[in-house]
Amino acid sequence: MATINSVLGPMDTADLGFTLSHEHVIVSSAGIQQVYPEFIDRAGTIERGIRDLKAAYEEGLRSMVDVSTLDLGRDIRVIEEVSRESGVNIVCATGTWRDIPRVFWSASPDEIAALYIREIEEGIEGTGIRAGIIKVANDIGGVTPEGEIILRAAARAQRVTGVPISTHTWAPERVGDQQVAIFEDEGIDLNKVYIGHSNDTDDMEYLTGLLEKGVWVGLDRYPGRPEALDWEARTQTAYNLIEAGYARRIMLGHDWAVTLLIANQEARQMREALNPHGYLFITRMVLPRLRELGATEEDIHNIMVDNPRRFFEGRK
Repeated sequence: MATINSVLGPMDTADLGFTLSHEHVIVSSAGIQQVYPEFIDRAGTIERGIRDLKAAYEEGLRSMVDVSTLDLGRDIRVIEEVSRESGVNIVCATGTWRDIPRVFWSASPDEIAALYIREIEEGIEGTGIRAGIIKVANDIGGVTPEGEIILRAAARAQRVTGVPISTHTWAPERVGDQQVAIFEDEGIDLNKVYIGHSNDTDDMEYLTGLLEKGVWVGLDRYPGRPEALDWEARTQTAYNLIEAGYARRIMLGHDWAVTLLIANQEARQMREALNPHGYLFITRMVLPRLRELGATEEDIHNIMVDNPRRFFEGRK
């Protein structure tokens, strides 16, 4: 086993248990909670986060990876309190999402990597809470010039610290292939890379191609997006990958947040209507459907327990 950083301190990977691989507690924007605190119901987020994760804990959840970064309004003390009071282990992130700060556009990858390394080795915002994963993001249109700087910075921070990388992608445009090409150019171990949001497509050639490169694949948008695939189609894709022999290389998550402040009210209401189960949608809907399709209990244990552990341990 190995020791990794959680928001409550170092933890043994053996204690991860049933793990959701890509989630959030609160999503907003950089600086909002400091400059316009009235815009965010911080206390309400903590209360709801504790309530929702306690409920998930009662149904088997033990850990989750919160991939909120600076530009996603990461509030490390909120994540810490929710973890402590709910009992769910939370691994938090350094890195940068899609809202790349303008000052990074002309920076070198090494300059930015140093910032990520500090948050992994020393802590975030003077709290001593250390990041356990590096988050990067590229979306529709693929890797932009400033996005490439971030990918290379993440790769260099990964090489120094050994902490794995989790990516946001737009799978219908095969953006994961572009990310992997840059990571290969940087010479990092692809076994420490997780290509996220890969269940926005059912293109098996793309998905198996990523897996054959040696990365992990995150099927971590549930119940889904109206413009892409519904949850049943996404679950069928997960089963297709199990049948193709990849049950030990995939992970599941929702990309859920207790508080989401980057969408308009109508979009938030639609999102909540699609997923009344929150962090329990996979437990209550997806896993039973996988069993109906033919997945074994060993398959499900691999995906929800063993794979996250082996990912953080760097095991093949």
